[in-house]
Amino acid sequence: MRKASIKRKTAETNIALKLNLDGKGESKINSGCGFLDHMLTLFAKHGRFDLEVSCKGDTQVDYHHTVEDVGICLGQAFSDALGDKKGITRYGNFILPMDEALILCAVDFSGRSMLVKELDIKPIKVGDFDTELLEEFLLAFTRTANITLHVRQLSGSNAHHIIEGTFKCLARTVKQAVTIDKEFADQIPSTKGVL
Repeated sequence: MRKASIKRKTAETNIALKLNLDGKGESKINSGCGFLDHMLTLFAKHGRFDLEVSCKGDTQVDYHHTVEDVGICLGQAFSDALGDKKGITRYGNFILPMDEALILCAVDFSGRSMLVKELDIKPIKVGDFDTELLEEFLLAFTRTANITLHVRQLSGSNAHHIIEGTFKCLARTVKQAVTIDKEFADQIPSTKGVL
């Protein structure tokens, strides 16, 4: 079963997260940040991942630690659930329109952490959410999932649409990459023999 359960407690956050890669897109999210809850609900739905997240964080300061630490836990959950990555497609890519915004994502579950992003989000807030936290989430997720991730904004001006498009596009891209390739289900997709 490709599932993971993560618990992480620091002086800034206390997180419990459960992930099922082969789910139905069901989610139960309570991060203490309404906008992040919305994005993670979309991520679960569009990736067809079952996802539960509970976070108690120092939101009286701001949402930085909550967003970053949830990203850390989600990346770790993917890494744990995939194990040796035997049989996965490994690569995924998607272009997603969200009204005027157009987002491209490409991922390689390579075992090498790298984020390349080209996002131009002019507004600094969506409600009470700092838009710069999208990068913090992506960095944290990329590092602990040990993936190479490219995210590029091809068009867009509305910050909500750009961020929402990014989460939806990321979900569909990751889903492609972690899907089992039935013709090679017993093989690790690398000439090195490990990922």
